[in-house]
Amino acid sequence: MAEAHTNRRLAAILAADVVGYSRLMASDEAGTLAALKRHRELVFDPAVAEYGGRVIKLMGDGTLVEFASVVDAVNCALSVQNSAISDPAGRVIVLRIGINLGDVIIDGDDLYGDGVNIAARLEPLAEPGGICIASIVNESVGTRIDVAFTDGGEVHVKNIDRPVRIWKWRPGDRAAKGDRPGVANPTSHPESPSIAVLPFANMSGDPEQEYFTDGITEDIITDLSKVAGLLVIARNSSFAYKGKHVDVRTIANELRVRSVLEGSIRRAGNRVRITAQLIDAGTGGHLWAERYDRDLTDIFAVQDEVTQQIVAALKITLSPSDKSRLADDGGTTNVEAHDLYLRGGALLRGPTKNREVFERMSALFRQAIDRDPAYARVYAALGIALALDYLNRWSDDPDRSLAEARRLTDQAIEKGPNEPMGHHAAALVAMYGKDFQRWTAEVETTLSLSPNFSLAHSAVGEIKMYSGEPMAAIPHLERAMRLDPAFHQVHTQTLGMAYLIAGKYETAAAVFRERILLVPDTDISRAYLAAALGHLGGFEEARRVWHELKAINPKYSFAERIGRLPFRDQADVERIADGLRKAGLPD
Repeated sequence: MAEAHTNRRLAAILAADVVGYSRLMASDEAGTLAALKRHRELVFDPAVAEYGGRVIKLMGDGTLVEFASVVDAVNCALSVQNSAISDPAGRVIVLRIGINLGDVIIDGDDLYGDGVNIAARLEPLAEPGGICIASIVNESVGTRIDVAFTDGGEVHVKNIDRPVRIWKWRPGDRAAKGDRPGVANPTSHPESPSIAVLPFANMSGDPEQEYFTDGITEDIITDLSKVAGLLVIARNSSFAYKGKHVDVRTIANELRVRSVLEGSIRRAGNRVRITAQLIDAGTGGHLWAERYDRDLTDIFAVQDEVTQQIVAALKITLSPSDKSRLADDGGTTNVEAHDLYLRGGALLRGPTKNREVFERMSALFRQAIDRDPAYARVYAALGIALALDYLNRWSDDPDRSLAEARRLTDQAIEKGPNEPMGHHAAALVAMYGKDFQRWTAEVETTLSLSPNFSLAHSAVGEIKMYSGEPMAAIPHLERAMRLDPAFHQVHTQTLGMAYLIAGKYETAAAVFRERILLVPDTDISRAYLAAALGHLGGFEEARRVWHELKAINPKYSFAERIGRLPFRDQADVERIADGLRKAGLPD
């Protein structure tokens, strides 16, 4: 099992309590307990599971639930409050529900902090059968839910030193989605089937073979990600468990998946042995297991077979489009080229990026192209490496790198038009070149070829955000976070920007505070937090945050940094800068 640990994060907290519980218990203790159990089993627990919640604590008639998405928390509450049932004796369990979005402290399986305390204080303010939410929750969900909340004004709650603005909903306060303009799709619920592919164990006895073992795992993830009917957790999040002894069911719970694939690889000379087992996270039982003992040249066939066996074990019916995507992958049958690609890919995805690493990975990719000039995926990888050089200025002529990256990604698409990585690389190059038309087209193509490509979902959000549709960006960013929760610190930055551009300053400030907790030495998140605080009137905190920023990066220039971002409308930039000016800070 995972060890207990303490950290902090932003979370939506739902607090629920039974109306008149003491009176009900006094009149019929056994009947009330039976009715409460029935309500939990038939109404509350299924709603929590459907919307991806995690029950933190049961306290008699009270419950605390954590959600990664504030939209899911509100939709769960609405589902519960619209699903009243009666037992055979006619008893109906009625709840009050309070919801808050805030910073929480995680200690093992428990949560603490103002985020939890405020949710608990809001719950008694809800009407029977109703919901009471903090203003930050109302601001965050915007028009992404099916009902409207009513302004309840400011209230003072116990142990909280500042007033809290509240919004209320009660049964009957319903507005049809069609009557509310601009409603975006809500965050997707936890899908079934869903899978996390854990990094296969290297059993070769040679640490130098880690790149090979990791590469095979990544290839399986890439192939499975092309299946539209299967949710596949991204490589970043699966590999967060590499080298850790964590129970499979714990991993499945943390990643919110129904199944987990694990295995091992032993490479010896020209032979390779692969073992794989697919585990049902609910029961811990095996859905499928197999061992392959083959020549190294058969590795591509083995990967295809593993993918097909997983799909069959999960009882997924492949559509003609799924079959087409799996059959045409832009890969190679050249073992040497594949090996060089895996070595370069290990550097591209590694934690260290500098000029030396860039030169090494580029040389490996170029050697792979020499071995197989038709290998589409490696052209894309080299294009991404060169695009990163343009951004980070490693080489002597980074502007030339962007032009070469554009040429290589065009070649990748020409050689493998159905290889998603080529279109993803082309989208990245177009973004740096501020070519919105190409950027949009390539991202859409990437998702059509790989529906689980988390970076492409994030890119859709970025396109909408930089194009002046920040609230429309949020569901796409939340989808990317669902597919790749370990990449949270990157997605959180973009999510905060979307709220800031949309003028949702309270939510933006909460998100940027979380990003600072995740990345303590960030300068850009502090700049955006200071801007949000300026709009909120928190001038003293804004100046303190700016002082921290300058201590981290004395040369920081807001104008220079934001000038490199592809905003279509200068008014969005001015809105951010205006927050800094209100706080008396340089922009």
